[in-house]
Amino acid sequence: MCDTFVALKTRTKDGSVILGKNSDREPNEAQLLDYYPPQEHEKSMNVQCTYIQIPQTEKTHGVLLSRPFWMWGAEMGINDAGVAIGNEAVFTKEPMDSDGKLLGMDLLRLALERSSSSENAVEVITELLREYGQGGPCGFEDKKLTYHNSFLIADSSTAWVLETAGKYWVAKNIKEYYAISNGLTIGEEYDLSHPEVIDHAKSKGWLKKGAVFNFSECYSDWFYTTFSGSRQRRNCSLNNVKKDFAIHDAFSALRDHSVNEYQPHKHLFMNKVCAHAAYPVSRHASQSTSSMVAHLKPSGSMAWLTGTSSPCTSIFKPIWVSDVLLPESARHGTGVYSDKSLWWRHEELHRRSLKNFSMSITLYEKERNQLEEDLIKMAKEIEPEKCKEFSEYAFLKSEQKRIEWLELIKASNQNHTGNMMYKLYWKNQNKKANFLP
Repeated sequence: MCDTFVALKTRTKDGSVILGKNSDREPNEAQLLDYYPPQEHEKSMNVQCTYIQIPQTEKTHGVLLSRPFWMWGAEMGINDAGVAIGNEAVFTKEPMDSDGKLLGMDLLRLALERSSSSENAVEVITELLREYGQGGPCGFEDKKLTYHNSFLIADSSTAWVLETAGKYWVAKNIKEYYAISNGLTIGEEYDLSHPEVIDHAKSKGWLKKGAVFNFSECYSDWFYTTFSGSRQRRNCSLNNVKKDFAIHDAFSALRDHSVNEYQPHKHLFMNKVCAHAAYPVSRHASQSTSSMVAHLKPSGSMAWLTGTSSPCTSIFKPIWVSDVLLPESARHGTGVYSDKSLWWRHEELHRRSLKNFSMSITLYEKERNQLEEDLIKMAKEIEPEKCKEFSEYAFLKSEQKRIEWLELIKASNQNHTGNMMYKLYWKNQNKKANFLP
């Protein structure tokens, strides 16, 4: 499960557009950071997506992505035209297609590669949906997990929400701010739609004679939409996108646990924006495995990415799409532990913190916040030719702090606060990953 929000220039402190997302997926599914530069392609070329090949376009934008290690597509990203996208799993009355087609994550990456504006991205995704459809297993271990997708798409001046149910869709131009989670949100008001979206709802009996068409009411699957906790998480995101919204506010919004004394072992339901896996209460149990905040301005756009799980235990690092530098460790990782992987190295800090979270987080959250405030201040003043060097510094500094904070936790010799079921859950997860935190 995931959460995405956007604030337009009338809502932000500096007149920029800010888009943020937590990607919630399986606990042992490493998420990588990748960059692919702009390219020109031969007309006869195909591109291999996760399950199918489709014709390649002649030119593709440079794209910075955060993606599950095993799939071609991405959970979130930004391109060199300043377009940023986050997607969400949604559950609808339309049948889920288990055959390999385009995943929502494939659609997201294809849109970033092929779009120069947020509206253009809506056109790209809906045309791909018409041509190829969406479907296929979406989980790493859980190959029965399939879903449809919604997208929050932004550039430096505009933003759109696009929601789908199979091949059917509606899209809405956002005026000030918005948030999506794992449920359809567009009701009676929208700006663009599939030409048959209303007639199809009528033919299925979802839209009664004389009733006003409401996309969410007609197409939502009640069970998964309700028990995914999507409404609670979306409301939390909307409440956090306040007036004069700034980058550090976006970080805080993605770290929201909804309570002051958060204890992961009591997290039974999927109702927290900053999600921590606790119990296999459903086959969709997941946690925040990577986070992004895109800062979009006409003068140039950038992204703040963790490249690691659990934003409350992570540091957001600045990366400019115009001059990208990623450590090799950020591009490495699978479903088992490797000390060559940035994502897996962070898991030692994350999973040790979970043993007594309320105590562990107090050892480093103030220093984490101060480091990010310093990075934000320096990023505002950075000279263009220094961006790559500054990104490198941020990754190195983050690794240094991870080591220091891990030693603080070890030295504190804390008792494990979780109950037996919680301990067993994480013991099994660690065993599957060949990981001994």
